[in-house]
Amino acid sequence: MGSTIYEQVKERMIRYAKVDTQSQPYSGHWPTTDKQINLARMLKDEMDSIGVSDVYLDDERCVVYGRIPSNINNDKAQAIGFIAHMDTAPDASGENVKPWVLDNYDGGDITLNKELGIVMKAADYANLQQYIGQDLILTDGTTLLGGDDKASISAIMTMAQYICEHPEFKHGDISLAFTPDEEVGGLARDLDLERFGAKLAYTLDGDHLGWYEDETFYASEAIFEFVGRSVHTGTAKGIMINAVDMAGELMAMLPSNEKPQYTSGVEGFFHLISCQADCEHSKIRLIIRDFDHDNFIKRQELLKEIADKIGSKYGQDRVKLTINHQYSNMKEVLEKTPFLTDYLKKAIEEAGLTPVCEPFRGGTDGAALSFRGLPCPNLSAGYENAHGRFEYVPIQSMEKNVEILLNICKRFVD
Repeated sequence: MGSTIYEQVKERMIRYAKVDTQSQPYSGHWPTTDKQINLARMLKDEMDSIGVSDVYLDDERCVVYGRIPSNINNDKAQAIGFIAHMDTAPDASGENVKPWVLDNYDGGDITLNKELGIVMKAADYANLQQYIGQDLILTDGTTLLGGDDKASISAIMTMAQYICEHPEFKHGDISLAFTPDEEVGGLARDLDLERFGAKLAYTLDGDHLGWYEDETFYASEAIFEFVGRSVHTGTAKGIMINAVDMAGELMAMLPSNEKPQYTSGVEGFFHLISCQADCEHSKIRLIIRDFDHDNFIKRQELLKEIADKIGSKYGQDRVKLTINHQYSNMKEVLEKTPFLTDYLKKAIEEAGLTPVCEPFRGGTDGAALSFRGLPCPNLSAGYENAHGRFEYVPIQSMEKNVEILLNICKRFVD
């Protein structure tokens, strides 16, 4: 199995990486970019060709479905699903990606682009040392790679091909789905649970091979809008109200040490995403994150208090605060189905790895799906340095993830 799986995940990752599927925040429509459908169509055709059943592409919502029917006579076997997202992050260019393979990495610096002098320095990326002797898929240093989450898609599709080609591998019903816009908060919003079929599933998304997550943040977005009054600076006294000042006062009132760059583990934070400001109008976007529900609520209340203080100074009609809930801590749901996490840990151990679980300082499609009635722990895809020009995917990590997925499928036969 080894060499075949290796070649298949390698070929798939390179082929998928070349398809631009970058999503776009605040585009105003879903999917946020039309180009994501190109990969969706590729995956539909590929599932048809390898023998997956009930393959369906929802062109309007850009969601691809497939199913591998059970080959056992066991009414007690539970259907299981696997889900990954097709889009890549808007943090770095996803256009004209040029993936290449560095065989047998030696632990030193990696020249990504000789002409442009782009080098990934081993001293800057400590995780590289874990992959000495392995084969890395990289970019030319001008784009991201898209291992987030195409490494997951590569593993799922290779697992599907293996099962379709090996009828001796016993399994229950297996559902597959590939979704858009995870990177910009889509959170599998258009996944049709009835069409998907399985009542239990795993998402694949995240770095570090052998890691998994069953806990995420509680998350909201806050939007402050301030309305000022402009007038010539020479006659501004007692008349001008500067919306830039109002934005600055907001930022000064936020806890200075509760930001992503100063927090870790289960510590929450406020994060300023963007600020557009001039004298007459300013708009600030923040995200609120915390693992503890009570603290999460307190963070939202603090923003309301800040809005009231600024409103008291400049006029309440000049301050508008909107808070939009994004997702909740999936641990609330997964605590009720502990066997899902137990199966995942055992599947990782059976692949010869030590499972590592840490509260996920982000969100997954599974966080939202869990609260829609589809419990979804998350298995890492094994990519590294996601969302940037120095992203890479060890081929052996994808190969190992195929083994983990097959181990999960075996668990649901008993």
